[in-house]
Amino acid sequence: MLEKNWWKPIGILILLYVFIAGMLVPLKTGIENVTPSSTRTGDTVALEVLGYNSNYAQDQAQIRAWLKMDDDHAIAAKRVEVRGERDLLVEFDIPDYLPSSNRVQDFSLLVDNPTDGAHVFPAAVFVTQDSIDPSQGKQSWVNAEIADLHKREGITFPYRNILAESIRNTYFHVSLWLAMLLIFLGGVVASVRYLRTFDLLEDRKSLSYTRVGILLGILGLITGAIWAKNTWGAYWSWDVKQNMTAIALLIYLAYFVLRNSFEDPERKARLSAVYNIFAFATLIPLLYVIPRMTDSLHPGNGGNPALGGEDLDNTMRMVFYPAVIGWTLFSLWMVSISYRIERLWLQRIERWDDDDD
Repeated sequence: MLEKNWWKPIGILILLYVFIAGMLVPLKTGIENVTPSSTRTGDTVALEVLGYNSNYAQDQAQIRAWLKMDDDHAIAAKRVEVRGERDLLVEFDIPDYLPSSNRVQDFSLLVDNPTDGAHVFPAAVFVTQDSIDPSQGKQSWVNAEIADLHKREGITFPYRNILAESIRNTYFHVSLWLAMLLIFLGGVVASVRYLRTFDLLEDRKSLSYTRVGILLGILGLITGAIWAKNTWGAYWSWDVKQNMTAIALLIYLAYFVLRNSFEDPERKARLSAVYNIFAFATLIPLLYVIPRMTDSLHPGNGGNPALGGEDLDNTMRMVFYPAVIGWTLFSLWMVSISYRIERLWLQRIERWDDDDD
C-alpha cells in the first residue's frame, strides 16, 4: 500500500519543509525608511536611516554610505553617525550641478558594513536642480567609487521594500495558483478522455479535479487579498489581475451550476466536459494576456516583472519550487479522495438502478 502511495507522505513532508523553512529563515538586512526624501542641489542633507534586521552598532567605525544616481555616478557620505542597531544619520554634500537633464533626479541609498553586508533603498532621495546644466555637471562631478562591498553570510531571503516579511507569502499565494493550474489541467485531460470513451468514471475524475482546483483558487484569492492589504493598502483595489482572477473563478463555479442543471448522467457529463475545456481555455486570456496589456500593480503585468531576480533569488527558489510540488501532491491526494467518493456514489446509483429494474 505504501509503495503505491509513496507520493502522499512525500507531499506532506515537502509542505512541512516549506512551512518551517519559509517562516523561520530570516530576511537579509535592508533599509525600511529614509527621511527626508527630497533635497536640492548645493545643499547638505542629513538622512535619518531606519534599518531592517540591521546591526549598525557592531560596526560603527566601518559603516559606509553612498547616494547612487546610476552605475557611473555616486556621492560618498561625508559623515556617518550610528544612533542604534537600526538607526543611522548619514550626511551628504549635494553638488551645485548634476550630470543629468532631469529637473528632479532620484538617488538610491547604499549602506555597507561588515556584519550586514551591502543593502540598498531604491529612489531614497529626490534631488531638485535649481539650474540644469548637464555639461557643467559632468565637468565638476567628483565620482565616489563604490568598491569592496561586504556580503552577509548565511542563508537568508531577500528584503524587498514594501514587501518586507510578506515576501514569505510567495510560498503560499503563488505556489497555490501554480498548483491550481496543474490541477485544472488534470481536469481537462479527464474531460477529453470522457469525450473519447464516454466513461462516466472519467467524468467523475474531471469533477474531482475541478472541485479541488476551485478550492486552490479560492485559497489563492484569499492569500492574495491579504498580501494586497499589506502592500497596496486594501484587500481589493480593483486591479486588473484581481478582476480577471475573480472572473476566471466565477467561470469555473458556473461549471457546478451547469452540472446541477441536468439529471441525465450522460448529458450532464457530456456538457460538463465541453464546458470544462472551455473554462480552462479562458484562463489564458484572463490571467496572462489581458493583464499584460494594461498597467497593473500586480507583478508580471504591465511591464512589472514577476518571479525575477528582484523577487525570487536562489535561496527563495530552494523553498518556492518545493512549495509548488508539495501543494500539487497534496492537491492530488485530495483529488484521489474526492474521486473515490464519486466512484462509491456512482456504484450506489448503479445498484439502485439495478434494483429498480
